[in-house]
Parts: sequence; C-alpha cells; structure tokens
Amino acid sequence: MRLIIYTGKGGVGKTSASAATAYKLSELGYRTILMSTDSAHSLGDSLDMELGSDIVHVKENLDVLEIDIIHEMKTKWNDIQNYVSAFMLSQGMGEISAEEMAIMPGMEMISALFYVNQFEDEGNYDVIVMDTAPTGETLRLLSFPDVTNWYLEKGFGVVKRLLHIARATVGKIMDMPLPSDEVMESVADIKDNMDRVKAILEDPQRTTVRLVLNPEKMVIKETMRAYTYLCLYNKNVEALIVNRVLPEEAGDGGFFKDKLEEQRQYMEMIHHAFDPMEIRYCETMRTELRGLEKLKLMGDMIYGDEDPAKVYAAESPMRFVTVDGVDRLEMRMPFVDSSNVELFRIDQNTLMVHVGSQKRNILLPDALVHAQVIGADFKDEKLVIRFKRD
Repeated sequence: MRLIIYTGKGGVGKTSASAATAYKLSELGYRTILMSTDSAHSLGDSLDMELGSDIVHVKENLDVLEIDIIHEMKTKWNDIQNYVSAFMLSQGMGEISAEEMAIMPGMEMISALFYVNQFEDEGNYDVIVMDTAPTGETLRLLSFPDVTNWYLEKGFGVVKRLLHIARATVGKIMDMPLPSDEVMESVADIKDNMDRVKAILEDPQRTTVRLVLNPEKMVIKETMRAYTYLCLYNKNVEALIVNRVLPEEAGDGGFFKDKLEEQRQYMEMIHHAFDPMEIRYCETMRTELRGLEKLKLMGDMIYGDEDPAKVYAAESPMRFVTVDGVDRLEMRMPFVDSSNVELFRIDQNTLMVHVGSQKRNILLPDALVHAQVIGADFKDEKLVIRFKRD
C-alpha cells in the first residue's frame, strides 16, 4: 500500500492538489482513498459534493473520508471518553462541558493514523492520499507516533501496576473514578497501533511527503522550514508542487507582466533551494471549472502522462550506520545552521535533537543503549552523531 501525504502553508492549494492526485490515480486504475485530517475540512468543496463522517464512494476506484473526531470518539474510544467525562464530572464540571473536554487534543491525529493501519490490514486500497492541516499541525501528526510511544514506553507499565494497588486501597475511599481495565486496554491498543504506523510512515519506499507551495517569498521560506522539520522526524520529502503559477502568456502587458517577472525571481529561489528535488507545476486554474472536471485538469497539469504513485526519491533522512568501526547516527538537516542545532542525552535510551521550534526524542537501538556519544559534526546539511560502545 502506498501513502502520499500533502502538506504546506495554509491557503496554498494542498487540498486541491491532493484531490487532483487522488482523481488521477483512480483514473489509472489504482484503488484510491482520499483522506482529510484537517478539522477545517474542505475536500467537499474541491469535489463539489457533500461529505459525511463515513467513507463516501465518489467514483470508480475513488473513495473519500473526512475524519470527524466526535464520531471517532463515540465509535472507537468510547471507554476513554466515558472515563474522562466521569473524571471531569467528579471534579465539578458540568455534563456538557465534561463531554467536550473528553475529546482530548491530538485525537484527530490518532484517528488518522489508526485508519492507515486499518486500510493496510483490510487491503481494499492501493494508495492513500492524505490531505493534511497546515504545516504546524502536520508536524504534530507525523511526530505523534514518536511522542506517544516515548511517553507510553516510559510510563504506561508503571501506571498500570500502580492502578491495581490503588483500586484495592485508596480507590475504595476516593470519590474520584479510577480508569478501568477497559480504559487501560484502549491505551495499550493506541501504543500497539502507533508502533505499527511508525513503521509505515518511516518506510521511504511506501510513504512520501509532497510539499505544496506558491511562488511567493513568505510561502517559500515556510516550505524550507517544513522540509527541515520533516527530515528531523525522518519523513521522506520527495517532491514539490508549485501551485498557482501564472502562464507565460499572462505577461503580454499591464499588471500581470510585473507579476510574471516577480514570479520568475521566486522560481529561481525555489530551484536554488530545493534542486535536485522533483518539482511539479500547476498553472492558475480557470474559475469556471468545478468539481471532478477541475480536478482532472489539475491532475493532468501536475503529472502529465506520469504515474502519480511514482516514488521520486526513496532515501530516508535518518539512518544508523557503522563507518570504520564507529557507530553513527546520520540525519539530513537542510537549510539549518549548526548553531541552531542542540543535542541532549536524556537517558541511556534516548537522544533529543532540538532544531528551531521543533525537537525530537530518538530512541536508540539496543546495541547503542550503553554506548557513549563521543562527538557530533554538522557538514553538508547533515548532522552526524558518533557513538563508542563499551
């Protein structure tokens, strides 16, 4: 199963690019599902149709799903929601407020990642095209397996053991509800699913990220930062989609002549920053086109006769290697100055790498748990951390 993730700054047209890609894949015979993880859904607008909280069949080989977190909580995490609601009520919160508070931050992301596992198990689709929220939320989505696993790995076993003691002692005299075995099983299920989806997300042959941008200075700068952070989270960014490109004939005179010249300068900026990455273009669309007709034209503009399921680059941004007897962790860090990178050894099992506004906890393989960090270098847009085993 192939997973293609579209992200970018808000308003650049990533939903349209995602939908156009899914449409073209379906026309080529791929069993495709287009999934939105953005709480401010706009897939229905791109498709010019109404969508609900369940999978909707659009046409042959094309299904669509907009994740509705209220629906997901009621159908998949009812035990967790009931416990959190009961806990809030015990602390004096009103019933309606308690139900709203039971929808915890990040549950939309967990739902999206669970669907990846579900579709993998069912085998009903060849390709998932994921339309995500603007860049910041997407980084949270893609970092979620790492973050969740780290916290659950550190604390879940201890909490589970303590709960058995608490139920038999203080639980008998407290008015605060303690989580049931069903709640703890739901949490354990989240951990197991995160382990599985992490393997899918970090397989550069199957899962790739495509960044959508417009030829504008602010958008280009944010796209560069997004590329850096996606490398930090070990996600394979394989292509750029430059959307809303003015056609050359727009420069025949007047206002658009100046805009076209400005666009040429930003195109040079894009190529200077991202070459040799695959770069695709989509010209400004005619407004009279809507729905599937518009998506077909947009898909043809971006991909021509090429297969959108193609993997343009399959190199993982992070890898553990041994060079001349020295163990190394190599991490690609484009557009970063070495002074903006911080490295911490949290404990024997964990390294933390801090870049700009993002940080990542990296669980070391068993062979390096007791190894010492003997140095780190930053060269040619790559962070290299060296280890010495005892």
